[in-house]
Amino acid sequence: MTDRIYLIRHGKPASVWGEADPDPGLDETGRDQARRVAETLMALAPGERPRFVVSSPLRRCRETAQPLADALGVTVEIDPAVGEIPTPAGLSLEERPVWLREVMAGTWAGIVGDIDYEAWRRNVARALMSRAGGAVFSHFIAINGVMSLIQGQDAVIVFRPDHVSCSEFEIAQGELRLTRLGAEAVTRVN
Repeated sequence: MTDRIYLIRHGKPASVWGEADPDPGLDETGRDQARRVAETLMALAPGERPRFVVSSPLRRCRETAQPLADALGVTVEIDPAVGEIPTPAGLSLEERPVWLREVMAGTWAGIVGDIDYEAWRRNVARALMSRAGGAVFSHFIAINGVMSLIQGQDAVIVFRPDHVSCSEFEIAQGELRLTRLGAEAVTRVN
């Protein structure tokens, strides 16, 4: 049985930041990406493929996770700890893109908001560590939280995971260790 952890960014959503839908699902390209990542993970040797599926509560992640869960014959487990970075209270849907651009250009210590974002990224990493043997579907900034933490970086963006980018981790000596970096691209972050 695998002790690997697969961390996958959601597929291409049907809408982007600042558009009317605060929780978009996948567009047709995203649905195709979700099917392909499920096929890729199912093609792994039985001892290497994930045994269960975890997703952020947001629709684009749940829809990306579902084909793999169907193929494995399991139910998608929803875990808010691997969800999108929390928006400060009082920020409108229209203001969120400006805030996110500032976040992505800065450091974890410099994020302006109403929670401790350094603690938030540590919580994402802890949640990931508790999922050995599984596939976890998450978001661009949450993935960067994990990557920057294990690299000892304070920059928010240290990796640009493409849609359905799948990075592989293991737990070694009680710490999360990256064993294979997923695909990077210049896709629009949404």
